[in-house]
Amino acid sequence: MIEQGKTLPAFDLADAEGKRRTNAEFLGRWLALYFYPKDNTSGCTSEAQGFAELYGEFQKHETAVVGVSPDDIKSHAKFSSKLELPFPLLSDPDHVLLEACGVWRQKKMYGREYMGVARTTLLVDPEGVVRELWEKVKVTGHAAAVLEKLIQARRL
Repeated sequence: MIEQGKTLPAFDLADAEGKRRTNAEFLGRWLALYFYPKDNTSGCTSEAQGFAELYGEFQKHETAVVGVSPDDIKSHAKFSSKLELPFPLLSDPDHVLLEACGVWRQKKMYGREYMGVARTTLLVDPEGVVRELWEKVKVTGHAAAVLEKLIQARRL
């Protein structure tokens, strides 16, 4: 798992429109980068809606919000359109960034083991350094908690 104080790994992933997005694009401003398991599931929908509801506040604090999952760009396009998300969702079907950040893990449900995304959020500073890390995220109130930490971090 990536740790606080470490630099965010370089990435080059497609967004829902197929546009290539890289980590360099987000340097110079804060970044709330959240990793989620799957489009159109209840928890992932709630999480995306939470960030969307507070998106204006993140913008006031010069912070980009980006979601990442292994879903393809077609799935992201439908999900983003359905929820009218104001921020990009990046597709990582080969798990490049997911593995580099340590969020592609073995999971267990109903006694069955499988590989999947551990719901995780990173707050990355303008230099590309991870300043806060949330593992095993509980969706309710999570976006507000990230915003609160962002406001505190920007004051330092």
